[in-house]
Amino acid sequence: MHNFGTLARLRPQSLLRHLSSCDDTTCLQVFSNLVTWSIYLKQGRIIYATHSVEPFDRLERHLRRLSYQIPQLTSEIRVELRLIFEPDLHHQFIEDDSGINHQPADYQAIQWLITEGHLNTQQATLLIQELVIEVVESFLLVKTGKFAFSAEQPEISEICILDVKKVIERCQIQLQNWLALTPYISSPYQRPYLLVTSIVHSQGFPYLQPNLTNWMKGFSLRHLAVMINQDEIELAQTLYPYIIKGEVILHEPDPPFDQLPRNVENLLLSWSYTPELLETNVVDIPVEASKNTIPSYADIPGEQFQNISAPVRESIPGLISNNIDSSSERVTAATITNKKVYKIISVDDSPTILKEISRFLESETFVVVSIDDPLKSVMSIIRHKPDLILLDLNMAGIDGYELCRIIRNNALFKNTPVIFVTGNKGIVDQVKARFVGASGYLTKPFTRLELLKIVFTHLT
Repeated sequence: MHNFGTLARLRPQSLLRHLSSCDDTTCLQVFSNLVTWSIYLKQGRIIYATHSVEPFDRLERHLRRLSYQIPQLTSEIRVELRLIFEPDLHHQFIEDDSGINHQPADYQAIQWLITEGHLNTQQATLLIQELVIEVVESFLLVKTGKFAFSAEQPEISEICILDVKKVIERCQIQLQNWLALTPYISSPYQRPYLLVTSIVHSQGFPYLQPNLTNWMKGFSLRHLAVMINQDEIELAQTLYPYIIKGEVILHEPDPPFDQLPRNVENLLLSWSYTPELLETNVVDIPVEASKNTIPSYADIPGEQFQNISAPVRESIPGLISNNIDSSSERVTAATITNKKVYKIISVDDSPTILKEISRFLESETFVVVSIDDPLKSVMSIIRHKPDLILLDLNMAGIDGYELCRIIRNNALFKNTPVIFVTGNKGIVDQVKARFVGASGYLTKPFTRLELLKIVFTHLT
């Protein structure tokens, strides 16, 4: 087996087909347009797959999808997971002498969820399956680039193994569904906006959830689908007629999602893939529990796994009980407050930062109250009763730690998300922030996407 090469000679599907027939344990790495795909295989089966574009955003989306059916998978746990494992924040925490640093940080995070009892192995298997499918789906669209195999066997423990051929078949069906929406929709990371808000109430929008129209202000199709707990293809198909009419406009993906390949018309189909497969909604992916799997615990809540969202449950028939009423498992507009407007208070002694935060967030969905005097902020917070507080760490007169402590001492704001916005990147600062009750940590300078992401994590 060659250790490196270019995709001009071996296409993505050919690479995976070749590896599925090998008994090697290896990591395939592909480099294209500043993106790195890493696919971990053992004896022709996939253990895990990830790529370098926002892996923890990807993990957060799929965990949020699961959280609708797994109550113990709370926002606080997901935030804690990112604080511990997201490399840009705490890469020091994921390196030790055991070789665990050879594993992707997002994969380590999944193992931590199992070890801490937040997921059982069955739930983690379904999570990994959906993550792998999303990564391989984008990988199959790569046209040019280089590939290499790891010189050493990757030290990655197994939670489950996935059949390569079935993964590709599932991805091909998904890509064909996206292909049917081109050229109007070419990426799941394009961002839909309502051109005229008033048309939502007309007969032209009979099928759009009110909750969806509230959020169509900068989130991608893929993120929106998670927020309203709907399949992303179904969401794109719903919006498609209005995009053609120009009533909904699509903005290009925000960086770094614009680095990922777009859906293409000349998708090459291979193997036993036939047109008849397109008539099947999903292709089941045989999953085998690894002999080295992290043990599940009998006292983990939800061990019987009686509730999981319909899109995930259908992907592995027979794994879940058939007597589940799927009609009760979809979060719809009827279960979410219509026209919910979130009030956010931003406290910072820098007018520039306050203006930038307001510009990023101000909309029909967010109302931003800016406070430039931290000494007067407590009374304003009590008066406005915000849904979320953005708090600068280093301010004249009183620092963010003390202000957060004061806020937390008020019973009204015991559970209100408090996000520190600061230029400090040290581990000590972030641990101290958690000690005084901060819910999250946003480092300056930040992008609009980063701000929306942390607000989205704590409010929706």
